[in-house]
Amino acid sequence: MRILSVDPIPFDALPALNAAGRGRIEAITYPLHRAAVDRLPDALDAIVAAADLQALEVPSGPYPQRLAGVALAERLVDLAERGDLPPPGRTGVLLAGDLYTVPDLKRRGGAGDVGSVWSAFAGRFRWVAGVLGNHDVLTPRDRVGVHVLDGAARALDGLRVGGVAGIIGNPARLNRQDAATFLGKVEALLLEEVDVLVLHEGPDGDGLRGSPDVRATLEGAALWSPPLVVCGHTWWPVPLVDLAGGVQVLKVDARVVVLQRG
Repeated sequence: MRILSVDPIPFDALPALNAAGRGRIEAITYPLHRAAVDRLPDALDAIVAAADLQALEVPSGPYPQRLAGVALAERLVDLAERGDLPPPGRTGVLLAGDLYTVPDLKRRGGAGDVGSVWSAFAGRFRWVAGVLGNHDVLTPRDRVGVHVLDGAARALDGLRVGGVAGIIGNPARLNRQDAATFLGKVEALLLEEVDVLVLHEGPDGDGLRGSPDVRATLEGAALWSPPLVVCGHTWWPVPLVDLAGGVQVLKVDARVVVLQRG
């Protein structure tokens, strides 16, 4: 599956509230972009990719504010009901981590349960697959259509999706792996010839933040069919970059991209 183009103009946006530090709260929006791909499995009309939705929904009544990812799942369903997106039952979802923020927005960072986000997508869409970020906690859930990956791959409607969770760092800390372990899992999934590789920490690019070790591993693999890499963790001003060897990197930190047939 190759991305042909990403529309630079968002077709919609999700409003949210974000912790701005020092107890301040700021209003933000997550842009929703369309991307054209050369092919999708016959059972799918779209794949949604998102990451780093570390915010809360804008309150709409006397109810507890939910994580922004929950609001995104509902927003996508609303767009589908209006005819602006394909039906959720024919849409897969890829989550690349960091979906948590502290409930009171008093500080940035923090770690906590993101089960509500995964459940929101699982209950509405054909399937949801991806990885945890370094701020995410998820109680193991055995549920049809939910695929939380770390060094594993799944065949989803004929699409081979693999994933490596967290970031490179001290394994004593949440969702961190030493470099040899992290990169070894990436290399093993490349050898499995996955169609899509979901990472939280992705490669760097020319002038773009990321891991040079991950980039070297991706570019150093002699692949007959390079995967599409979907990742978050660091923000890029551009959503799509081509690496050496034909690997495409779709950066979805604080943005949502809907992949549809071109």
